[in-house]
Amino acid sequence: MKKILGVVLASVIGLFFIACGNDNTDTLEAIKSKGVVTIGVFSDKPPFGFVNKNGENDGFDVYVSRQIAKDLLGDSSKVKFELVEAANRVEFLKSGKVDIIMANFTKTKEREEVVDFATPYMKVALGIVSKDGNIKSVEDLKGKKLIVNKGTTADFYFTKNYPEIELIKFDQNTEAFLALKDGRAEALAHDNLLVFAWAKENPGFEVGLSRLGDEDVIAPAVKKGDTKLLEWLNKEIETLNSNGFMKEAYKNTLSDIYGDSNLESVLFAK
Repeated sequence: MKKILGVVLASVIGLFFIACGNDNTDTLEAIKSKGVVTIGVFSDKPPFGFVNKNGENDGFDVYVSRQIAKDLLGDSSKVKFELVEAANRVEFLKSGKVDIIMANFTKTKEREEVVDFATPYMKVALGIVSKDGNIKSVEDLKGKKLIVNKGTTADFYFTKNYPEIELIKFDQNTEAFLALKDGRAEALAHDNLLVFAWAKENPGFEVGLSRLGDEDVIAPAVKKGDTKLLEWLNKEIETLNSNGFMKEAYKNTLSDIYGDSNLESVLFAK
């Protein structure tokens, strides 16, 4: 009886370690084997990630993602875009729904605990957009409502540092900006690059506060512990930063909004 129990126990333990081993599959080799890389991008955050009038994924993050697929698999079309929202980016990595997140992901200490960030490619801070740019400081928000997206840097920043400010939270960027236009709050806080772009396309709104909190960086992210894919991605982004590709991506997707003169202040490109 003891021998039978021992065999059963050994089998269970063996299956447990096999399962763990499968959970830690070499993602880089798996991508090469299946011949496609799955990358999470936004569908509603122009000019970084959006679906254009032809129903195609477009924007800066998408432009870079296609180059990642080309350098990894030899063909820029060998990428599957998975549409994400700010609040589910981490879960999509954890669950294996995506191999890489390229959804304008700001690197923070809290996020570093649950995902691995690769070499950054862009700099960013928070900005606040409002009607006629009336909100010019955090002091101006006292007694007023502020719109943020769930799970964003803006959400974390105001929840932690200004709990007295009433936050109106939305899952999607489209919903958030529509709420601002409808007057459901006095202002909206998001990445300054995004609010600059939105204000330019929406007369009557201005970015009254263009830089709030620390300057952060935006970087691709992979599942925690996905070492080989992370190492490959680090080298890839370093190359794209230094060989002129990021400048090309900026000029093709962002320069109409931010201008060529802002390139050096936005990118890490050398």
